[in-house]
Amino acid sequence: MWILMYVFSYSVSPAATNDRAEWRLGPTAVFQEFSNEERCNVAKSKLEGSLKGAGAKVRSDLEDLKSIGKADPAQIIIAFNVECLPK
Repeated sequence: MWILMYVFSYSVSPAATNDRAEWRLGPTAVFQEFSNEERCNVAKSKLEGSLKGAGAKVRSDLEDLKSIGKADPAQIIIAFNVECLPK
C-alpha cells in the first residue's frame, strides 16, 4: 500500500482584507491510499499539475486586480507539497 499525502496552504496579507491581523494560514492536509506505487505516482502527477494551474490562475487574477489598483499578487502566498509514501 502507498499513501498519497498532500498539504496545500495559503497566506493572505492583512493589506488584502479588512482584517488587520497577522498573515493567516489556511492549511489543508489530505491522505489517500493506493494499492501500488505506480498508481500513487500517477495521482501525484495529476494533483501537482492541478495545484500548479490553480496557483497560476489565482496569481493571474490578482495581476488583473493590481492593474486597477485593487490587489497585488504579493498579498497572497500559495504553497503545496505532494508526496507518495509507502505505508
